[in-house]
Amino acid sequence: MSIVCGRALTNVAYGVYNIAMTHLGNDWDQRLAAETSSEYMAKLRDFLREEYRNGRVYPPMKEILAAFEYSSYDDTEVVILGQDPYHGAGQANGLCFSVGEGVACPPSLVNIYKALQYDLGIEPTSCGDLRGWAKQGVLLLNSVLTVREGRPQSHAGKGWERFTDAVVAMLAARQKPLVFMLWGGYAKRKGAMIDKSRHLVLESVHPSPLSFYQGFLECRHFSKANAFLIAHGMRPIDWSKRSLAEYEAAKRQG
Repeated sequence: MSIVCGRALTNVAYGVYNIAMTHLGNDWDQRLAAETSSEYMAKLRDFLREEYRNGRVYPPMKEILAAFEYSSYDDTEVVILGQDPYHGAGQANGLCFSVGEGVACPPSLVNIYKALQYDLGIEPTSCGDLRGWAKQGVLLLNSVLTVREGRPQSHAGKGWERFTDAVVAMLAARQKPLVFMLWGGYAKRKGAMIDKSRHLVLESVHPSPLSFYQGFLECRHFSKANAFLIAHGMRPIDWSKRSLAEYEAAKRQG
């Protein structure tokens, strides 16, 4: 139970309230205000309230917008676009392709690590936490931010696509160059709103086992992203610092 403006809220109501009011603690709060206060978002909140109340939905409510908490608008340098969250228990944590510490890496993430090794020689790890990437300015954004347990794409067409379209449009409008990694058909559809003369748009098949060997392994998106960032005077991403623990350890060491 939580208290908001003197009113007691259940966990379900509190989570949906947070979706409405944002409170991310960075520049996304102001930039997302028009979207989170819109009519379509009100309908989405009503839908989510019932979904969380009546079934198992992922990620946990407090983590739905986690991608924005870890990567502010101004600090974002790379955007990785996924489809919708993992639909297994304990997997989704609000950052696309990432899982919590101690959770086994899903097949798509295993394949991302294979491609990372192929590209940069970085050894795979059993840790699926990608918050270290997020803290370096990698926005790990799904096109749809919630899902019912065991039912992929069950929350498609409910409003999240409009929300994430707006996010991509905001980022694409920046003068500061960005790298967009669009993996799979769902993500590629958002590429039409990105100015490719200003930003680097890297497209590939999805890293799932169904399409991994159709070009994802050899795509070399990680090295291409860093080459672009360096060429534009920005700091490259240390892709070896995947987890939050690795990132913070490196930061302490200077």
